[in-house]
Amino acid sequence: MDTLTHALSGALLARATTGLEKPPLPIGRRMAIGALVAAFPDIDFVASWLSPLAYLYHHRGVTHSLLMLPLWTVLLAWIFALIWRGGPGWKTYAPVVAMSLAAHIAGDWITTFGTMIFAPLSDYRHGIGTTFIIDLWFSGIIIAGLLLSLLWRRSRLPAVAGLAVLVAYVVLQSVLLQQAVEFGRGHAQAAGITPARVSAMPRPVSPFNWMVVIEDDKGYHYSHINLIRRQVLHTGDNAGFIAKLDAVYRPLDQAVWETDVRYGRGSQGAVVRAVYDHPEFAFFRWFAAYPALHRIDSEALSLCVWFEDLRFLTPGRDSFPFIYGMCSEGSGAMRPYGLDGERRFPVY
Repeated sequence: MDTLTHALSGALLARATTGLEKPPLPIGRRMAIGALVAAFPDIDFVASWLSPLAYLYHHRGVTHSLLMLPLWTVLLAWIFALIWRGGPGWKTYAPVVAMSLAAHIAGDWITTFGTMIFAPLSDYRHGIGTTFIIDLWFSGIIIAGLLLSLLWRRSRLPAVAGLAVLVAYVVLQSVLLQQAVEFGRGHAQAAGITPARVSAMPRPVSPFNWMVVIEDDKGYHYSHINLIRRQVLHTGDNAGFIAKLDAVYRPLDQAVWETDVRYGRGSQGAVVRAVYDHPEFAFFRWFAAYPALHRIDSEALSLCVWFEDLRFLTPGRDSFPFIYGMCSEGSGAMRPYGLDGERRFPVY
């Protein structure tokens, strides 16, 4: 989830739970704390200053961990108690701090990227994959709840209602996720794709837009669908960005299936597999959900094998945000690199 939505969700949660602590905090201060704390875990972006690889390793790590939540709660609550000297102690701030941190973790847990809720003991990213990383409907529900709270300042009922609608929206998304998976299973059976692992990922613009992925031994079959659309949307040259982004997702009975390979085709497969299994490429194997061959750059004195993660495939976007591979040096040794446009950079 984007950091702004995290902050807004913290403010809404703080308003909905006003009065839990004794003595009660002023509503404005409580909402400000909720917003700041709910945005706090994304401070791990500073890892990107070290290297792109450090960011991949540490984003949504210890600052997003349930195990670390008590420590962050005490630390942040103590800081707020220092800021408002002469007021209540840190224990008064602790409830809203803990709930706001938990709201951030939950907001990332529902996305396909997931979050390391048991860091630093485990680097496995847990995620249920119901919600796209930037969901305007999700954010809109939160904003509506906050605006209604401004109109009815003396009641926390609008904020409570906003949270209830937000939970109901995620429940709806989980139902739609299962429908998308069932559609994929039906196609896999009809097409004779075995063995098949079927999954689905939420896509932008609408909660009914999904990317269905069928994995087999060679790679992937995937389709961009809309679960309720009855006809294909046609957009002209003057259509806006959102309309063009949405038009890609087709009705179920007109779904178009594409394929992508994990290790390439024919004789290149052995070389690509060797690169993918290289010990120094472990970070990408850990990071990627749907690793696929992006391309091979072969020159007289060098060879580069690049991989992409289909999790970040969004039709209408020109490139993948994360492309990594390995390139041979003059001595023949392989080193990991990232690819930014046509510029390669070492990841260590």
